[in-house]
Amino acid sequence: MKYRSSLIAVPTLALLATLAGCAFPGGSQTLPKPTSTIADAALAKVAGQVLSKGPNGETASPASTAELTPAEVDKVKALKAKAAIVMHTGGDDWSQAQIAGLRSEFAKLGIEVVATTDANFDPKTQVNNLQTVMAKKPNIIVSLPTDPVATASAYRAAAAGGAKLVFMDNVPAGFKAGTDYVSCVSADNYGNGVISAHLLAKALDGKGKIGVIYHDADFFVTKQRYDGFRTTIQQDYPGIQIVESKGVSGPDFATQAQNSASAIMISHPDLDGIWGVWDVPSEGILAAARAAGRLGLRIATEDLGKIVAINMAKNTMIVGLGAQVPFDQGVTEALLGAGSLIGKTAPPYVALPALAVTHENVLQAWQQVYHQAPPADLKDSFNAK
Repeated sequence: MKYRSSLIAVPTLALLATLAGCAFPGGSQTLPKPTSTIADAALAKVAGQVLSKGPNGETASPASTAELTPAEVDKVKALKAKAAIVMHTGGDDWSQAQIAGLRSEFAKLGIEVVATTDANFDPKTQVNNLQTVMAKKPNIIVSLPTDPVATASAYRAAAAGGAKLVFMDNVPAGFKAGTDYVSCVSADNYGNGVISAHLLAKALDGKGKIGVIYHDADFFVTKQRYDGFRTTIQQDYPGIQIVESKGVSGPDFATQAQNSASAIMISHPDLDGIWGVWDVPSEGILAAARAAGRLGLRIATEDLGKIVAINMAKNTMIVGLGAQVPFDQGVTEALLGAGSLIGKTAPPYVALPALAVTHENVLQAWQQVYHQAPPADLKDSFNAK
């Protein structure tokens, strides 16, 4: 989850002003370069690996298992199939990159996208969306369930209606791969948590007190991130103490995280850093730190959203993150769905490795994550550092 994770409420205008530093003269502070190399070996060791297991404990298969031969592509094109994209939320960078990857690959396969929906993270809305798109008779539905229990019956009805189901990140309760759905595609979310832990530890030179803002919901991939981060800090960095953890449940994740981060900083005035479960809660953490004048706070997170990317480009409070590659995930989902139409067997769980992003590689990472050049304000922020 993007989750991005990917589970986003649009920040308020007041929060955006705070994030931009408008309300606080001197609202940014360049961070010193860490002197310790304590995390470098650990980061090198996990680079390119997938550490996550699937929703039912499956070992991850690589994205290459979804590839189709030229002959298979021709078979798919001859079907003149239709697809629907049923999102949990659609207004964030991660979701838009997923949709872009799906649309790009479906077009290459001759598959028409007949609907793209946004549930705004509401299960009832997503159930209604599924019922609506089924009237268009899609052969494939690619979707991220907002709630694994509340949406399960609607997905079963869609499958019974003839749609092949490919899931992003989360799988409805009681569903079995190969029987109820084609496959589940995800980032290495546990690995994203591990990478962000190492990056925060590096920025803190392996010592200090930190807070944690996690996703307080029954959401598989954000639980993986939290577990990966917490386990890595506790096992690998005895000099770092997690002094307080607070959950956010949405839908206004940024504001909730801002309030939670403010409370943590008040309770722990000697706090050195905070971890946010993805970039939108971390935008709230940024706002809280600026409001408190805590411009030297180190923040680590997941998902390369634009605001945290700009902050990293300026070498200010965001010290690093683990990024997904949502465009590539979308391509993989489209290929798996297409393959299922011609009888190709899919692995139950496919995951793409996490990408470590810091100030030094943020521009290259943007290109890799979104398959497009970094926006002008991001490039300008890096060049103006």
